[in-house]
Amino acid sequence: MSSPRRQSDERAQLDLFRALPGDLAPRDAQDLMAYPFFSLAKSKRLAPIDFKAGTIVIRAEAVAEHGIATIWDADILIWAASQIVEARDLGLRPSRLMATTPYEILNFIGRGVSLRDYDRLKAALDRLQSTTIATSIRQPTERRMHRFSWINEWKERADHRGRPLGLELIVPDWFYGAVLDDALVLTIDRNYFRLTGGLERWLYRLVRKHGGKQEFGWSFDFGHLHAKSGSLSPLKHFAYDLRDIVRRQPLPGYRLAIEPCASGPDILTFAPVDPIPFGTPRRRRRATSRTGDKL
Repeated sequence: MSSPRRQSDERAQLDLFRALPGDLAPRDAQDLMAYPFFSLAKSKRLAPIDFKAGTIVIRAEAVAEHGIATIWDADILIWAASQIVEARDLGLRPSRLMATTPYEILNFIGRGVSLRDYDRLKAALDRLQSTTIATSIRQPTERRMHRFSWINEWKERADHRGRPLGLELIVPDWFYGAVLDDALVLTIDRNYFRLTGGLERWLYRLVRKHGGKQEFGWSFDFGHLHAKSGSLSPLKHFAYDLRDIVRRQPLPGYRLAIEPCASGPDILTFAPVDPIPFGTPRRRRRATSRTGDKL
């Protein structure tokens, strides 16, 4: 955790950016969509997330009081990314120091605005701040790690009479730098916020990242999906849950299917639901890492 002195110094160096009003398009950072940074469980997770593929290394750790930030907590980062990109596109100057109200965040991510929802938002902010990440992503070499928390600090604001004015938060420069780069941000379907399961939320983000709008789709085998999810669930149970998602087809904008494979794990395929002209041959791509290893 950063000391109060360091937090105060950081705040003094940043311009305050006030959140923009209106119905902004939801944007997500591609690195967060492609790799296992968040717990997929609604129960508290204390076991670290450890992931390695090629030169990519990720470790997410929790404190006992709060647990690892969840994929539902990541909605706050989607809100932040959407604000930063919108401000940049309007010619405004965004900042890592952001001022908003709980209502604005909750409304954007499709949550209620009851006292219970406000308390849950504060708990999510606490998990985002207390979860520590170490990763080699966007570092010169695998051995050089960038360490940060999803939120450097956050606080509630009040007037001189103690009436609430909103809240302020500071996002880390690793996240901020990715969001300001056009190539590292994607617009997502607003119906994503209606997905209730952790695995289906994670799967939508992965599908959106790798499948995008490619009419011929993409695919992953079950084993690689299990590794990329960071899930604590055994592969057998994970595969069962994947088949249930395919049966229900809950992901907005995509159609999922399973191809049995006699010589190895089954394969999950996915493609946009937009119709393809009759007779067009399909050429589905297999997802690979930059080193050529399937992820």
